[in-house]
Amino acid sequence: MSIKSIAIPPDFILGAAASAWQTEGWSGKKEGQDSWIDLWYKNDRHVWHNGFGPVVATDFINRFREDVALMKQAGLRHYRTSINWSRFLTDYENATVDEEYAAYYDALFDEMHRQGIEPMICLEHYELPGVLLETYGGWASKHVVELFVRYAEKVFERYHAKVTRWFTFNEPIVVQTRVYLDALRWPYEQNTHTWMQWNHHKVLATAKVVKHFHEKGYHGTVGCILNPEVTYPRSQAPHDVRAAERYDLFYNRVFLDPFVHGRYPQELFTLLEQHQVQWEYTAEELAIIAENTVDELGINLYYPHRVKAPSRAWHPETPFHPAYYYEPFELPGRRMNKSRGWEIYPRIIYDMAMRIKNEYRNIPWFVAESGMGVENEAQFRNRDGVIEDDYRIDFISEHLYYALLAREEGANCHGYMLWAFTDNVSPMNAFKNRYGLIEIDLENNRARRAKKSASWFRQLRDERRLTLTVEDEWK
Repeated sequence: MSIKSIAIPPDFILGAAASAWQTEGWSGKKEGQDSWIDLWYKNDRHVWHNGFGPVVATDFINRFREDVALMKQAGLRHYRTSINWSRFLTDYENATVDEEYAAYYDALFDEMHRQGIEPMICLEHYELPGVLLETYGGWASKHVVELFVRYAEKVFERYHAKVTRWFTFNEPIVVQTRVYLDALRWPYEQNTHTWMQWNHHKVLATAKVVKHFHEKGYHGTVGCILNPEVTYPRSQAPHDVRAAERYDLFYNRVFLDPFVHGRYPQELFTLLEQHQVQWEYTAEELAIIAENTVDELGINLYYPHRVKAPSRAWHPETPFHPAYYYEPFELPGRRMNKSRGWEIYPRIIYDMAMRIKNEYRNIPWFVAESGMGVENEAQFRNRDGVIEDDYRIDFISEHLYYALLAREEGANCHGYMLWAFTDNVSPMNAFKNRYGLIEIDLENNRARRAKKSASWFRQLRDERRLTLTVEDEWK
């Protein structure tokens, strides 16, 4: 065992995140304002753990003043959330603002500023309006790209004086991967063509929003929150390395490259054409993407991804899927979060930092999500009723250490944000796995209680120094 200590620079963000749909609830939601996630829940409630979904969530929309006070108590100086596109407008074609919902955000931002907390806002965190999915096929449509830009224009016009850190999407690859590649979520359609079209249109929408923001001369930045998985090959044999490179190409570089370098990798075009994946793009669209790269990135990092070369031939009647090129690999003896089924490997933070430094022009970035979800946390409650989540403190410490170490070595990493501020609803898992600094008591009117990690995090912010014990002895 050894003790490590590292300074936290004064300008290094220590914050937390959650989305609109996972916290706000449906209070005040009007007819026709369902998001994709709302329609999924309505159509498939039985797959959500114990039936919990976005209906009440944490009731943040009615309790935000209480929660912002808890943010301050826990030491947060930054909080990232989203504006729910499906609720911000009553008419998506004409971008008519729902004044009641918009006023809620005015009040939220004012309260956050009063308490010394900076808002960082995503324009879409899986909250595609359901009617746009049903009418146009969602992000398969170029018209939806234009509707998103109109929505962004309205948001910037209203809040540009209150918010200066904007992000177009959170994890823009996730919905179409779960719906159209893996067919794991409603409306369950395996269609690789649609998957790639959604990818491209989200890249294009980001570029158009960046262009508009800069042309208007608004103060601040526009970026995107990505979830590239740090991908390791089973071995250094050429076939395993190639499998990891292909995984990286289809799931990571498909967004990283156009957002930072302004262009898709040529190999992506080649392979999509080789496998007859049909997606529509124009030279004009590629030019817009080239000329309007993002100002910064948020990177969500939870676990490593390990792959190996495929051991079986692809069935000739199965449509192309990137898994043609790889199979998952489970490292024997790996350290696990058994509740979530994810490997714990804190070095992913450092490895991603070095990659961004060396391959992506050291663009400004921050860890936008990192956290540990644990089931049945009540078993760790002490006599005073406080959940002693030392496992979360250890997880945060180890991952934050690698972010700070990478920064000392020249990575342009300027923050570490937790998922999440409070326990909240997750897709399908609902409240099964708890991530928060603050407990949400579902049996007691969603009462809030700070966990041990909340006071630890406040102390970390105040002292600006991380000290942790590392298990590194030879035994």
